[in-house]
Amino acid sequence: MAIEVKVAGPDEVAGALAGIWHYFGSQPEAEEMERLGTILPAERVHAAVDGGSIVGGAGAYRFDTTVPGGGKVPTAGVMAVGVLPTHRRRGVLSALMRRQLHDAHERGEPLAMLFASEGGIYSRFGYGLASLAGDIELPKEHAVLRDGEPLGQARLLDGEEETLEVLPGIYDRVQSQTVGMFTRTPDWWRVRRLSQRRGHSGGQQARVVIELDGVPEAYALYRLNFAAQHMITGTTLEVGEALGTSAQALAAIWRYLLAIDWIARIDAYWLPLDHPLFLWLREPRRMGFSVIEALWVRLVDVGAALAARSLRDGEVVVEVSDELCPWNQGTWQVSNGSVERTTAAAELRLDVATLGAVYLGGFSFDQLVRASRLEELTPGAVARADELFRTERQPWCPELF
Repeated sequence: MAIEVKVAGPDEVAGALAGIWHYFGSQPEAEEMERLGTILPAERVHAAVDGGSIVGGAGAYRFDTTVPGGGKVPTAGVMAVGVLPTHRRRGVLSALMRRQLHDAHERGEPLAMLFASEGGIYSRFGYGLASLAGDIELPKEHAVLRDGEPLGQARLLDGEEETLEVLPGIYDRVQSQTVGMFTRTPDWWRVRRLSQRRGHSGGQQARVVIELDGVPEAYALYRLNFAAQHMITGTTLEVGEALGTSAQALAAIWRYLLAIDWIARIDAYWLPLDHPLFLWLREPRRMGFSVIEALWVRLVDVGAALAARSLRDGEVVVEVSDELCPWNQGTWQVSNGSVERTTAAAELRLDVATLGAVYLGGFSFDQLVRASRLEELTPGAVARADELFRTERQPWCPELF
């Protein structure tokens, strides 16, 4: 029988998500599905059905992503894509991804974005690697800053209610000026960021805010995963998120974290490549900074997505290929004043995944042409495109979704 891909009903969401939960060694639990349903309604989940049985699925959160220039773009935050091993290599994943992109387009979401467990899969569906990030494992004895004293007043927050009164305002200020970060609802905070599920070694989540001149300006979510032997600490400080509204505020929260006593190592995840820790620490190599893939971006609607971000002075004509979303296919004239289809001769030729890689500013056209990912048809077009798309900072998303 042919595989049918459809929008999941409320009683089918768990079955659709079981396709990926299987690889985590578990099954979706009722309580977990109830919580998840507050940020992932059934109509944003697709199920693949074979003969009445659900054999795979894919979900897509709805949020707005900050793009260069500070604009907010409606985004399909793709998650929980999986097919049961009984149905591998039968085109199920391709059918799911096609339907998901089509529905995102119908809903008016110009972007789709994801973190990939296997990036090679998603490039087939038009996603381009758009940013890099890094994990650190910093031994406490090397958590030594070049200079400076603790800044501001730190205060541990007590309970979810107080946390929701303080932290979202700080996050929103950082998100509005950071390309790659997305909006959070109160339910998102409750389900995704303030979960009291234990950390890797059992530590509960701690929440701290830093006030500068009496105003909350920075915060961190972290866990102390306790360990000791012969009264010598082996505790790991696991930093889940540390944000500040200014350079001074960010320095304040990291000075707090690096100064916590009786720990052996500081672990942190998804840090941006241009994080100031490289300049703050006396010996930054001691972080053991491991570069990893971060955001993958898919332009669901090329015209709308390009028009939503700021562009600098200049103009370039780009021929875009896109087999899955034929409405994107064609030649586009891109300038700082407009983005529109054109019959002019193309100066660059690329596929939609390559365009996704440069969209947030994480990679340049020059890098991609040197990697043989695009074709320069007119000499100088790559340099003009890089000036047009140039950004000041690396894109960054602090949260795996």
